This record gives sequence, C-alpha cells and structure tokens, in this order.
Amino acid sequence: MNIIIPMAGMGKRMRPHTLTTAKPLIPIAGKPIVQRLVEDIVATCKEKIDEIAFIIGPGFGKDVEVHLCQVAEAMGAKGKICYQEQALGTAHAILCAAESLKGNVFIAFADTLFKATFSIDTSKDAIVWTQKIDDPSAFGVVKLTANNQIEAFVEKPKEFVSDLAIIGVYYFRDGEGLKKELQRLIDEDIKLKGEYQITDAMEHMLQNGVKFYMDQVDEWLDCGNKDATIYTNQRILDIKKDTEQLVAKSAKVENSVIIAPCFLGENVVVKNSVIGPFVSLEAGVEVSDSRISNSIVQAYTVVKNAGFENSLLGKNVTYTEKPKELSLGDFSTQS
Repeated sequence: MNIIIPMAGMGKRMRPHTLTTAKPLIPIAGKPIVQRLVEDIVATCKEKIDEIAFIIGPGFGKDVEVHLCQVAEAMGAKGKICYQEQALGTAHAILCAAESLKGNVFIAFADTLFKATFSIDTSKDAIVWTQKIDDPSAFGVVKLTANNQIEAFVEKPKEFVSDLAIIGVYYFRDGEGLKKELQRLIDEDIKLKGEYQITDAMEHMLQNGVKFYMDQVDEWLDCGNKDATIYTNQRILDIKKDTEQLVAKSAKVENSVIIAPCFLGENVVVKNSVIGPFVSLEAGVEVSDSRISNSIVQAYTVVKNAGFENSLLGKNVTYTEKPKELSLGDFSTQS
C-alpha cells in the first residue's frame, strides 16, 4: 500500500507560527503533526506500506524534505517528496503524487489527526472516513444508504443533507483508477469555486459503479488554527500518556511541580515553576518562576516570571513578564 499526504498549504490561519515552520511540522506532544498522522495510519493498516509520498510546497526547504523521508523510513517505507507549485484544490494536490497513485492507496490531509480503532478493509473499492458534526455547512458530507454505502457526495451543502463530514481521510483499492478521474477534472477543467475537488472525482466514480463505503473515526482532531492545535495537543497528551514516554530523561525539574500529562523534551529545564496540565515543552526550553497550563512552547524558547494558558510560543522565543506595581484598596477585585 502507498500513503499520500498532501501538506502544501501555507497555513494562513496559523500565522505567525507558519511563517517559518510548515503547519504539518508544528509539534504536538513532542512530534510533528505529520509524523503523528503517519504513525496513526500505519497502526490501522495490516498491509506493508511501500511508499509514503509527501506533497509539499516548493519553499519548504531541504531540511524538511530530509525529515519527512526519515519519518517514512522509520515506518519501514520509502519516502517520496512531491511538489504542488500552486494551491489549486484537493484533487490537484493529490495528483501531484501521480506516480504513487497505484494499487492500494491511503490518502490523508496533514492538518488532521484522529483517534480511531478501525482497520482498513482493503477488499472494498473505496472508504471515506467521516465525523458527525453539528454544523456541516462548511464541509463536504456524505449521504448514505441503509448499509453504510455512500450514495452521494455533497460539498458544503446550503441545506441539510447529512451531518457526516468528510475529514480528509480516504482509501482507494484502485489508485490508477483514481488517478484517471483526477486527471479528467484537470483536462475538462471541472472546478468548484476555482479549485479542483476530490469530491467531484469521487462523485463521477460513484456514478460509474465504484462502491464507496463510510467509516467513522472515534475522534477527529483539527490543527487548522491556534486554539484547535492547543486542544489537539491536550487530547494527544491524554491519549498517549500511558503508551509514550512523555518526559525525557535529560529533562531537569528543580523545585517545581509538573501536573500530568505533560511533554518535556530533551534538555528541558524547569525551575521554581508549576507546569501543566496539558503542556508541551519542546527540546531545549527553559522555564523559570512561571505558571503554564494547556500550552505548547516550541524548541529553545526561554520563559521567565510568566503566567499563561491556552498559548502557543514559537521556537527561540524569549518571553519575560515584567513585575507589576499595584495599589489596591480594601475589598478590591483585580483580574
């Protein structure tokens, strides 16, 4: 089986954090988003993974490419780098990995993590994973028959069709057939709001006899903006607390309290502070005289005399809060 990971988006909703770091490389509980995604996919697949194709933007840089290939190799697969020069939609992004569209193919967009207990049924023509949501109007959704077979795909419905949102995770038994359908969209210039959409390709495949089935994930974790990423970090820490080593042996904690679950990376130093719950301190972070909860602090950042929550600090930041001078009378309330 081949895995295809489109991840060329610029991550505008995550700026300024994505100005220097591609969104799929932002760390969640000590690992880049894309690495956690690949590990989750491999855990669901009984077949050998032959190749993992990462579709990136042209400006990601060689260091990113090397890291992505290392992620693939750690899973026992060959890593392949493909480029999407322009953001022309989901179908166009996948087609940028045309050489990998062969045989059994699993596709997952890299701004999504999921908690799941499913295994991939490779005997089915195609599987689309979904999650029930309250407001489906901003998503592509599926309409089902009685036996969970998909009878229609609807992109961002204005009127209610279904509350099963497509989360960007797909399986196709015939990668070559998918490639032909994606190329047909390009050749015939079939667009929705100026972009080539995978739902248009799947709808045509459905009309031509391909049987699509729906499966659901236990939990869909979005990394599309800062708040969503902080929440995903919280959930991953909770999910992985019993199966992963979250505190590096080289981390030093002096006169401090760590409220689990937290991730403390290599050579983290914490002094005179209270950290947690749900905090990730990446490699080389130094924290002193501070109180931090529900936050991500990226590598080699220094935090002093600070108190914050629900926050995301980038790499090599120095953040110090100045002491306050107060004059409060009797029965005052200050927040």
